[in-house]
Amino acid sequence: MLDLKKIAITGGVASGKTSVCQLFKELGAFVVSADAIVHELLTPETDLGQQIIRSFGSDLVKNGKLDRRLLAERVFHDPERLRQLEQLIHPVVLRRIEELYSAVKDEKYTSFVVEIPLLFEIGASSFYDITVAVLSDEESSRSRFEQAGYESTEYDLRRLRQLSPKEKAKRADYIIQNKGSLSDLRKEVLSLNRIIHLTGA
Repeated sequence: MLDLKKIAITGGVASGKTSVCQLFKELGAFVVSADAIVHELLTPETDLGQQIIRSFGSDLVKNGKLDRRLLAERVFHDPERLRQLEQLIHPVVLRRIEELYSAVKDEKYTSFVVEIPLLFEIGASSFYDITVAVLSDEESSRSRFEQAGYESTEYDLRRLRQLSPKEKAKRADYIIQNKGSLSDLRKEVLSLNRIIHLTGA
């Protein structure tokens, strides 16, 4: 039996990565979100949560939960502390992704798709058979970001810690353009999915 193909979906802030992953899921893929794994692991009950509390302050725990927004505020304006946090988080997340792949690789999915915004920035691309960059214009991305309830200034901060969309596109194996309707995006994903499975890319 052939191994389940591993596909990484990356791209700029609010470029439409989650929508692309949802469309792959509709086509039978097993879909994983790196951000969702972080969300799952950032609790006082996990080893990672305990390390973060020790490193960034016990006041992060409120009503038995780890206040992610307070943690973000504490590190986003301090590059050294942000780097410290990422050194704790990224290895744990990557291990979890590998564990999930091992658990489902023999199941009847069309592919194993991971939404991972900092794919190239953290040097994680070698784990994947195929890398895909989702591109969108900045105005649309900023609008999506603000509609999700975030501040516009946070959009700029997040962009600063990522490679430019152009650089991500240059490094990726494939590009998906998210510059139209959801129907247009679906056509892009369908086309790429066909290429991947017909050519064995």
